Parts: sequence; structure tokens; C-alpha cells
Amino acid sequence: MFSVFIISPSMKAFAAPGDAAAGGAQAGATNGTCNGSGFFLGFPTWYKYLDVGPSDGDPCAVQLPKDSQGNADWSKAAPRIGLAIIDILLRLATLAALGFVIYGGFRYITSQGEPDATASARQTILNAVIGLIIALLSSGIVAFVARTLTS
Repeated sequence: MFSVFIISPSMKAFAAPGDAAAGGAQAGATNGTCNGSGFFLGFPTWYKYLDVGPSDGDPCAVQLPKDSQGNADWSKAAPRIGLAIIDILLRLATLAALGFVIYGGFRYITSQGEPDATASARQTILNAVIGLIIALLSSGIVAFVARTLTS
């Protein structure tokens, strides 16, 4: 579930595939981000649920869904981009919940047996675990909805 990521100077985390800021089309083609699964510290890209493939000579162009005339159909693209952003926010919420579990554990250890401080620390840990469960379940629901939309 947890992965170790090595950050290199050539990592282009916030650029779209094929973006000039990302080192051009070939940079995306060689570093594995052409399939929309490029990660920065475990976070998905904003275009995760959009098709990525060759277009106008760019091997890593983000392909927006098309309508019947071949124009970009934002009514289909916007929900997919929104789901990717929600996925990123849910991962941030998961990290925050884990941080609160650690914070509650620290407060519990340093409570020195005081009943009020111990009860407060336990409540912090309980709330953080509930938040963690909600964030993980929500992330699964978002992934399911996104798979349904993209198929």
C-alpha cells in the first residue's frame, strides 16, 4: 500500500504530458506518464481518467472526449477531471488523518496519566481513524465511478 518514491531533478510532476515545461513530448513518452498514471509522491495526475495518446505528432497528448462532430465534449471531460481532483483531495485527507492519528498518539503518550488529557487524546485518535476510514471508502467510490464513466 505504501511506496517509496525517489524524486529526481528530471521529474515533471505538475505538467501535462507533452507539455513544453515537462521537457517536450518525448519526456512524457520516456518517463511512463503517457498512460495518465504518472505520480508525484503518490498523487494521481489531473488527467488520470482522460485518454492519453498520440495526437498531432505529440505521443503524450491528453485526448478529450469528442462529440458527434469531433469537437471536444467538455460535458464528458469536466466530470472526469473533477473526479481526478477529488481523488487527489481524498489522498490529502488520508494523509491528514494519518497525521492526526500520530498527533493523538503523541498526546496520549505525553498525557502522563491525566484522565482529561488521556480522554482527549483517545477522542482525537478515534476521530482520526473514522476520518481515515471515510477517506479510504470515498476514494474507492470515486475510483469506481471514474471507471464506470470511462468505460
